[in-house]
Amino acid sequence: MRKILFIINRKAGTDREKRLEDTIRRHLPAPGFSVQITHLAYLGHGTHLAQEAVANGVDTVVAVGGDGSINEIAQGLTGSNTALAIIPLGSGNGLARALKIPLNVEKALQLIAQNKRGAIDAGYANGHLFLSNAGVGFDALIAERFRNMQKRGLQGYAKLVIKSFREYKDNVYTINIDGNKTLQKPAFLLSMANGNQLGYEFKLSPQADLFDGLLDVVVVPPVSFLGLLPLCIHSLLGTVHKTKYMQRYTGRNITVSSPKLAYLQVDGDAVPLGNNAQVEFKVVKAALQVIVNN
Repeated sequence: MRKILFIINRKAGTDREKRLEDTIRRHLPAPGFSVQITHLAYLGHGTHLAQEAVANGVDTVVAVGGDGSINEIAQGLTGSNTALAIIPLGSGNGLARALKIPLNVEKALQLIAQNKRGAIDAGYANGHLFLSNAGVGFDALIAERFRNMQKRGLQGYAKLVIKSFREYKDNVYTINIDGNKTLQKPAFLLSMANGNQLGYEFKLSPQADLFDGLLDVVVVPPVSFLGLLPLCIHSLLGTVHKTKYMQRYTGRNITVSSPKLAYLQVDGDAVPLGNNAQVEFKVVKAALQVIVNN
């Protein structure tokens, strides 16, 4: 009997939640599966639940939600034999898209039942886990401001981006890659990509690979307001790496420093930077077992 724990980020009403639980049990019936369903109750709860699942010999922990809750749950699973599975119910669903996990709940459950596994790399930024990407540029500023917004949604997010862009001052960063290459780059965005997706099918580094043991160092040079549109279009088309809007390097251990370093985001969530003028990024190869689609 395969033990599976579902951890749901509760954002829907009770009717939808009941339908979801019924669908889960229909696709993973006893006696082949022992299914337990629980819900996130506080910040960090997903990590604690995942750690308990590992200790209790659970085969698979299923994150039901978006990239933020997936990251939190994955923190409790890295380095273990318990696999992470995903039912993507977030907005951007960057990691699910990179892994080609179906956005349809029933198809995602069929994938979980098939139990095909792979081990993806895990990135760390000053010790904070990221599975998709981390950054210190404009995206990190937006993550910090978005965290403090009272009213959310796509319209509010777009207004925040436009307002912040007008106020944003591009920074110059010193980037050291694996101790043997040092660059000084002015940048609008400076991101470390583990996967090729930011979410919503935006691909800032289309060549990034969750299984290659490398981070893609993505530098987007300073861009005008009119340059945002072609940058977004090329990101959606997966062609940005062929344009002037992106410079790409790869490495395993990357240090980024700047006297003006102020913000850090991991998988779209702002994390404290403190008084550090430096961020150390690293990748751990094959750190997390996941249910894959191949």
